[in-house]
Amino acid sequence: MSGKGTSTIHPGQNRNDRLIQEFNHDPYHAKLKLKEPTACPQCRAVYEKGRWRWGQIPADVYETLCPACQRIHDKVPAAFLTLSGQFFSQHKDEIMNLAHNYIQREAKTHPLKRLMDCNDDNGIVHMTFTELHLARGIGEALEKAYEGDLNYQYNKGEFMLRVTWSR
Repeated sequence: MSGKGTSTIHPGQNRNDRLIQEFNHDPYHAKLKLKEPTACPQCRAVYEKGRWRWGQIPADVYETLCPACQRIHDKVPAAFLTLSGQFFSQHKDEIMNLAHNYIQREAKTHPLKRLMDCNDDNGIVHMTFTELHLARGIGEALEKAYEGDLNYQYNKGEFMLRVTWSR
């Protein structure tokens, strides 16, 4: 894997051989289908036709916390993103605007993709997310816009991704 956060699939190699594999063992996603319609009492997302979405809440709805609200309640992020470096410090407002715009764009159509927390520790920003792809997408957007060093760490057996970007 190169330092740019990419991997190459060679002929005869299937998608399961990639370094960052997507497993279906997220403990926060229901193993069985929920009764429909179901709504989350906190964020008001609606589960219909096998997926969570934003929309009108039907009458006589079942209620349960969606996976994102459950993660937030339990304080168990699915992904971590760390932003650092001299370039980051010099362009922090611009870079953070890019990250927050990405988060807002994704949240409009994907209720389970949310920022849990964001804090600054002496110029190093740590962000946590309810979903893996959000952290990875922000990291890739930063690499595309500003280059830098992008790295992923996905621990086999855990449903957690650590993404670092620095420049």
